[in-house]
Amino acid sequence: MPGSFVHLHNHTEYSLLDGAVHIKDLIAECSRMGMPAVAVTDHGNLFGAIELVMETNSLNKSVAAWNKEHPEGPQKQEVKPIFGCEVYLSPTPISVKKQLPGRRKYTHLLLLAENETGWQNLVKLVSRSHLEGFYYKPRVDMETLREFHEGLICCTACIAGPLNEWLLNDQPEKAEEALLALKDIFGDDNIFVELQDHGMEEQKKCLPELVRIARKTNTPIVATNDVHFLRKEDHDMHDVLICIGTNEKLASPKRMRYSTEVYLKSPEEMREVFKDYPEAVENTLKIAERCNVTIKLDSTSTEKYPEFGTPDGSSREEYLRKVCYKGLEERYGKERVAADKELRDRLDYELGIINQLKFPSYFLITADFINWAKDHDIPVGPGRGSAAGSLVAYAMKITNIDPLRFGLIFERFLNPERVSPPDIDIDFCYERRQEVIEYVERKYGKDKVVQIVTFGTLAAKGVIRDVARVLDMPYNFADSISKMVPNELNMTLNRALELNPELRNLYEQNEQVHYLIDMCKKLEGLPRHTSMHAAGVVICQKPADEFVPLSRGSDGAITTQFTMTTIEELGLLKMDFLGLRTLTVIKNAVRNVEKTHGIVIDVDKIDYDDKKVLASLGTGRTDGVFQLESQGMKNFMKELKPQNLEDVIAGISLYRPGPMDFIPSYIKGKNNPDLVTYETPQL
Repeated sequence: MPGSFVHLHNHTEYSLLDGAVHIKDLIAECSRMGMPAVAVTDHGNLFGAIELVMETNSLNKSVAAWNKEHPEGPQKQEVKPIFGCEVYLSPTPISVKKQLPGRRKYTHLLLLAENETGWQNLVKLVSRSHLEGFYYKPRVDMETLREFHEGLICCTACIAGPLNEWLLNDQPEKAEEALLALKDIFGDDNIFVELQDHGMEEQKKCLPELVRIARKTNTPIVATNDVHFLRKEDHDMHDVLICIGTNEKLASPKRMRYSTEVYLKSPEEMREVFKDYPEAVENTLKIAERCNVTIKLDSTSTEKYPEFGTPDGSSREEYLRKVCYKGLEERYGKERVAADKELRDRLDYELGIINQLKFPSYFLITADFINWAKDHDIPVGPGRGSAAGSLVAYAMKITNIDPLRFGLIFERFLNPERVSPPDIDIDFCYERRQEVIEYVERKYGKDKVVQIVTFGTLAAKGVIRDVARVLDMPYNFADSISKMVPNELNMTLNRALELNPELRNLYEQNEQVHYLIDMCKKLEGLPRHTSMHAAGVVICQKPADEFVPLSRGSDGAITTQFTMTTIEELGLLKMDFLGLRTLTVIKNAVRNVEKTHGIVIDVDKIDYDDKKVLASLGTGRTDGVFQLESQGMKNFMKELKPQNLEDVIAGISLYRPGPMDFIPSYIKGKNNPDLVTYETPQL
């Protein structure tokens, strides 16, 4: 497509609130402008890479469908994802954690993955920068580049690049040396001198020198444009975002400011900016054509799962069957298992599905660390969620809830017609959860077991307070507006305006509130900071940096740069190790009862039909009772007056957004069964 090109510099820097760009919007805008490819090149990280894959896949699917339906009309543009990173290049070896006199702590360097080898090297290089090179920023050095250069295209980056550092100090010969050093690593065909022009005086000084050095060394030039927001009119919104990230106010005279030109320019705008260097614009397309990386997403694949070594050398399928039948006899007794064909058929059916979907290792790995925890007196929860519907999980002691007694359905957990990986949430004693993770690290290798990152976002309530602070609005004013946003899961500002008439009236009638909410809507949902997921752990069959880029949390723990959902999309084994204080409290209570009364309580064998316990729940005095502690639940229990465990289960199931609306009807029907009617006999 002559004349079209790729923007190589699209920053959506999560950690610093640097870019006000949703990747989905970025891809859509590129398609609208007719750009055939786009690179997302975050500073020092690859956080957005898998989101880029998912969003381009989604857009290209809809574009292909549109073009097929409208063969005569104007065709929409598919967009190819290009994976890159603007790394921080240290002037010293990354083992040296100090600044050289007269030098920057680091310069910027743009790296793009040309092929799968390049992607693997980019992942390794970025991981190294975080785990070994961190000094103010995650840094790489020349030796790291030399080790992982294969398959990468290097561009000399923005005004903070290694050539511009010397040009701004009036040392062009040093800039030339820096370029030749990079050419020595990447080769003549894989390095480009990068030109940018956002109207900055520093860029105007450097640009002609960059072109001169490029031509002297026979190095191609490439035109790029930093993208920190999508449209020129988004500059004010991005300004607010920068102030949130730097904890400044918009009116502060010395705060960080960005050019109005760091938006997604059209091909025509870029040709105009670089009309004196048309080959620089054409080279963007050449680079785009060279970059072809396919990152396969398949959450149902088990190819990357660690392999569970069976103690007796049998296949995992055979060993799983042995473990399950042994566990079934322990749960139900040998006589019942021998006599009850329905029980055996249920187990065989589940095993058949598990083997068909290639998940035996998942169950064996899960059972192994759960039973290790139990053997080491670490309290483990009885099971939660759909996994409790599995007889296999019950037989393996992964769960402690009899699915037959409670009529639980296996297909809610694993279903061959809607294949998704097993998802077993496991509760461990809050104080000893880490011991279980350390056991898994010892068993599979510390470099193969990594905790998962999560992103805090500018959510509906918080973004109001953040933006109001930046705009220097009174705290009480912002607090009152924020409190009008309903306390519901996944609440958005648009939804809040629908649900709360008072907020909607203020928005429509008060100019200040209208401006505040409109600004917040633009920023809502953008990543605010990174942290470690409370439960998620990934277990890999090879070192984790073979599959995902890594970083280090504030406490020193190593985490993935991809979130839990993207980890699953890559087909990696994700486990939830939940730390639950309730289990710790129960364990301490059992110990205290034994110590003070000499009574040994086995919480796995308590009487679920104890009338005194049920009567106590019906009084609403449920402080410390898991899931029954909120004031709303206490009031509900007083009305419900549960007579058995099933009543408690129904109560917990109903007490959530949506089903809550039916609580009054449920109470009436429970107290007056004659009022209950069913639409169909099957119900």
